[in-house]
Amino acid sequence: MKDFIKNQEKKLKEIIIECGYSIDNVNIVPSVKPELGQFQFNGVMELAKKNKTNPRIIADAIVEKMNADEDYSNINVAGPGFINITFSDKALSDYMEYLRTHISEKVKTDVNKKIIIDYGGPNVAKTLHVGHLRSANIGEALKRLSKELNCEVISDIHLGDWGRPMGLIMLELKKKHPNWVYFDENYEGEYPSECPISNSDLEKMYPIASNKAKEDEEYLEEARNITTKLQQKQKGYYELWKQIIKISTSEIKQIYDKLNVSFDLWNGESDADEYVPKVIDYLKEKKLAYESEGALVMDVSLPDDTLVVPPLLLVKSNGAISYEMTDLATLWERVNNYSPDEIWYVVDKRQDLHFEQVFRAAYKSGIVPQNIKLEFIGFGTMNGKDGKPFKTRDGGVMTLSNLIDAVKKATLNKLNSNITGKERDEISDVLAVGALKYADLLPNRSTDYIFDEEKFCDFNGKTGIYILYSIVRIKSLLAKAKEQNITIGPIEHLTCDSDRNIAIKILEIFSVLDKSFRIKSLNDISEYLYQLINVFNNFYTSNRILTETDELKRQSWLGLAELVYNIGFKLINILGIEEPRKM
Repeated sequence: MKDFIKNQEKKLKEIIIECGYSIDNVNIVPSVKPELGQFQFNGVMELAKKNKTNPRIIADAIVEKMNADEDYSNINVAGPGFINITFSDKALSDYMEYLRTHISEKVKTDVNKKIIIDYGGPNVAKTLHVGHLRSANIGEALKRLSKELNCEVISDIHLGDWGRPMGLIMLELKKKHPNWVYFDENYEGEYPSECPISNSDLEKMYPIASNKAKEDEEYLEEARNITTKLQQKQKGYYELWKQIIKISTSEIKQIYDKLNVSFDLWNGESDADEYVPKVIDYLKEKKLAYESEGALVMDVSLPDDTLVVPPLLLVKSNGAISYEMTDLATLWERVNNYSPDEIWYVVDKRQDLHFEQVFRAAYKSGIVPQNIKLEFIGFGTMNGKDGKPFKTRDGGVMTLSNLIDAVKKATLNKLNSNITGKERDEISDVLAVGALKYADLLPNRSTDYIFDEEKFCDFNGKTGIYILYSIVRIKSLLAKAKEQNITIGPIEHLTCDSDRNIAIKILEIFSVLDKSFRIKSLNDISEYLYQLINVFNNFYTSNRILTETDELKRQSWLGLAELVYNIGFKLINILGIEEPRKM
């Protein structure tokens, strides 16, 4: 799709050059004073400073040339040289009709990057909880946004499946089932094809094992030894690990499916294991890795550091591979196997230091070339009404499944009473996830926000329920038009301020998508979606669309409604939100 504003910026740049002034970039932005114009150009002052002349002289010369173009209905200068721009109704309606027939296309951009996005990051055999929500939502939406902007994207869940938590779970299983063949180091037969435990059994075991490890040093040391044996692929432990992975990932997929989250790669820390020896040898050859108190480490501090950045731990004193080493080996794998332009990590912002160390080590060693961008995309926490990280009423951490159910309860009374049975249950699932995801993506990703299921499900204000209800209502309007054999479109002319305001708002979509991609946050898309829906609803309540007697006006209005619907559908899809069949 072509961007109307980008084309206008290109045209304005040519006019400025014709006037005798050189300029690199021209930005046309929404007006802060709509009574003076729909958009404005604020670059005249910079041109005047550069050319040491009066900004009004430059502005007047530009405006004189712009006034000769039929794309504009009003051009004026405010203050020392702000150029206010109002586009002609014909220019706007022509572009709206172009968009209506091209909205299904990808956005034309010069990004064209190959990006690996690492998000999700659940630990195998541990319950998915509220702390996993934001990584999944933000990562999924960034993946979809990047694809919309013509990037090649590879998404990787990067499971936690190779560290101490696995050792703790296996130790607890060994305590409960000491006669299992997995724990018999002399066993030489076939291992069972199925393990007699469920995912719920595994999820209960980790907290028990973790608490024991905190209180019993011998228990912790035994778990460490089992972790080392696993990482050395000792057969019994390795076979048990495979069973645990199979059981746990099946459950993890089901929960992510509920959230409309999917991954291209289901790799874990274990997949980087084969590269660990290569990376260690490589770092030793470069004389970057050295022993310290029995462990293998690497310095990553810089001369201009204002805070102490500790050495990167590669191999622990007991021989176990560190989390940092696994991340370095994963980077080795990703660079060599996929040759990406960028690698993004969507992770809680409290892991900033860890990734700072890993990125420094990757660049310093040459594991990652300087031309490949590594980006840490940190996010804030979802908090309770007390402002602290969200907990259940008894003080525990709420599971993701229970969180979705809590929001679902709040959505049930939002549905029409005519929707019953299985259909009511299915639609409330869609609404719950939509409400939760929209509330999660509305704040800037780096900020914390308050969880409030009643507020998230309000029909008024910036909520997923309001957005989805409005989209369903537009779809219903279009369906009724088709039932009555009323022609939808073309958009041939704009007739009033309310439909003109829709067109003006639609022009902003490309800059919103571009900004969201640049800053790696979905709040601008979420806010824009609300504003677009709000502007359309103002138009909808002011005009009787289906019963309008002027046929051309009615067709144009319906064409505009169709365009808003398709833009809304495109944007909720980027956010990973599903459209309900009805409400």
